[in-house]
Amino acid sequence: MCNLQNKNSKQGALLVLVLVYGSIFTVLLFSFLGFVVTQSKTQEQVLQKEKALTIAEAGLNYYKWYLAHNPGDVTHGTTTPGPYVIPYADPESSDIGEFSLDIAGNAYCGEIQSIEINSTGYTYDRPEITRTVFGRYTRPTVAEYAYIINSNVWAGSDREIVGPYHSNGGIRMDGTNNSTVTSGQENWRCTSSFGCSPTQTVDGVFGAGPNDNLWEFPAAPINFTGLTVDLASIKDKAQEYGVYIGSTNRKGYLVRFLNDGTFDLYTVRRTRREPSRRWEYWLNMIQNTRYEGNYTIPAECPVIYVRDMVWVEGEVKGKVTLAAANVSSSSDDPSIIINNNLTNYDDDSGLLAIAEYDVLIGFNVPDQMTVEGIFIAQEGHFGRNYYTTYNLPSSLDPYVLRDQLTINGTIVSNGRVGTKWTCGGVYCSGFENRYNSYNRDLVLNPPPLTPYTSDDYYFVEWREQDN
Repeated sequence: MCNLQNKNSKQGALLVLVLVYGSIFTVLLFSFLGFVVTQSKTQEQVLQKEKALTIAEAGLNYYKWYLAHNPGDVTHGTTTPGPYVIPYADPESSDIGEFSLDIAGNAYCGEIQSIEINSTGYTYDRPEITRTVFGRYTRPTVAEYAYIINSNVWAGSDREIVGPYHSNGGIRMDGTNNSTVTSGQENWRCTSSFGCSPTQTVDGVFGAGPNDNLWEFPAAPINFTGLTVDLASIKDKAQEYGVYIGSTNRKGYLVRFLNDGTFDLYTVRRTRREPSRRWEYWLNMIQNTRYEGNYTIPAECPVIYVRDMVWVEGEVKGKVTLAAANVSSSSDDPSIIINNNLTNYDDDSGLLAIAEYDVLIGFNVPDQMTVEGIFIAQEGHFGRNYYTTYNLPSSLDPYVLRDQLTINGTIVSNGRVGTKWTCGGVYCSGFENRYNSYNRDLVLNPPPLTPYTSDDYYFVEWREQDN
């Protein structure tokens, strides 16, 4: 009896162990199976998300192809707004999903400037899993450069330049550049006005700048004639949609931008000129103005055309184009004088200032000066005149030497650029320190009628959107 009980006791203990370990094994098995199933679902979701992204990108590429055959069409061949849903086919099978296109054109003055596309992709297997990509489609503009110059040029050792720097002529680069420096010349004759003595033949780009690995010459010239803005067209658009200001028998107009999207207009009645026949004593200094009124800049066509010389300053709100020109005269080519600090209200703001002749910085400007925008001197140059204390009243002497000029944007100049002057190798006029940077915000969304550098359209911006 005792042996039987002992045997039964051992069998009962073994059964308990089997049940315990069996339960543990079952728990582990189901946990493992659950992990496998979860991982499989996760991998499937990741796969479907990647497929959705691929389909969304295919939507952008599709509409790029469509626009190449149908320029400016933002309704996909219809007369109704989107979204436009288009099947996506796997080349090895059949349709596996769709992309949905939301398309909008950025138009100024009745012309499409850029096209924005949101493409949302998904598969038929998991239509609830979507990915969306955004692209802005346009032609490249001058805003992609810090400088475009149609002449030989010298960037001094004090210069700091952020963004591409291009000249169709030769370049002496003693400054610091963080992007490409390109010259349209294989070599050129450097004279004393560029610091060479005696005159010598040098490479298209040469100098003491530290980043010569970014120099390229000869590079493809930029067609400066092609960059010339159609000022007659701007005049027509300003008269029809924007703001047109006629000529005056005075010294031009002062345009003072305000941060509410308007500008104050003044007639410049008298400017100061010291008694000398030497050209440098045209001081570009206002003495007397008359207030003409406050103007609202139309949002649908923010274009201002002035048929006279323009003095400009203030804070620009929104994207605005200002032109100083007289297309009805072959002898009167107005200039633009930057009279004071000229800045942007925010990242969505920016100015395109086009002068038929020069774009110059005035005489009595701030010691620490900031200039923002795209500035085009179509037939003249961008710069500041040479001034000396010789024959100037002592009250004006401090303005001869200014401390710092910061330019955030783009300079397009037909002639040689110069905002600092040296006399016998010693700084004697202009700004002692200059800092230039192109404005990435203006690359992505420039002011209306900004000149293009190519006729080829491409995506200037491409990013994934949050769903």
